[in-house]
Order: sequence, then structure tokens, then C-alpha cells
Amino acid sequence: MNSTDPAAQNPTASSSSTRDAAPRISGVGRVLVAVYGILALAATGRSVTQIIGKFDQAPLVYTLSALAAVVYILATVALIVPGATWRKIAWITIGFEMVGVIVIGLLSIFDSALFPHDTVWSYFGRGYGFVPLVLPALGLFWLAKQKGKRA
Repeated sequence: MNSTDPAAQNPTASSSSTRDAAPRISGVGRVLVAVYGILALAATGRSVTQIIGKFDQAPLVYTLSALAAVVYILATVALIVPGATWRKIAWITIGFEMVGVIVIGLLSIFDSALFPHDTVWSYFGRGYGFVPLVLPALGLFWLAKQKGKRA
């Protein structure tokens, strides 16, 4: 073998490095990432429009919308990029999202004066078809199912 390809010289090293570089998403994970990506775009667009056009009307609400957008972007990236660090970031961002949608959802119901306008997470994501409520539960479940697999 005159190949300079490390895989040809050491097949076990190649399979290990291929597994480490392989993305963790496949099957249902791809759908999950796609939905996160779409929600990240939607939340970002909404928050930018709100902040530019009417931030003075509800600064808390629009800041929370921007925070949700950042969380969705970071969660999307964390689900895509392989590695233990990004897996931890995915757990943290999706866990934060779950807490956020529950807390903001409850506050928007019980103290609606705090939320004169809707955020992504108001009323548990009612404006987004309750996807913000269901998505973190599915994301956390999917991450837990991936625990035994290489990240």
C-alpha cells in the first residue's frame, strides 16, 4: 500500500475518527433539528421586528422574545455539532427553554399585565401552535435516548 490515506494504513483509527466526526443527528433527530431551525428563524425575525418597531411599548416582552431566539439558535447549533461539549450545551439550552416556556406561559396566564404583547413563550407558545411547549420535551427525550450513543 502506497497510500497516504491514514485509513488505508490503520483501519481502526479511521473508524474511530469517523465516528467522532459523524454528526449525532439522523432520523427523528433531523426532524427535530429542522423544527428548531425553523423556530429559531421565526423567533429571530419576530424579535428583531418587535425591537426595531415597538420596543418602547413592551421592553420586557421583546427582550424575552430575543432571548428565546438566541436559545433556539444555540440549541439548533448544539444539536448539529458533534462532541461532548456541544451535547452539554444542547442539554442546557433545551432545559432552559423548557423552564422558560413553562414560567413565561404561567406568568402570561396569571399576570397578564406583565405581558401586554405576546412573546414566543407566552401562553405556552400559543402563537406558534404550542410548538414551543412540545419541542423542548421532545428535545430532552431525544437527548436522553442518545445518551448510550457516541456524541
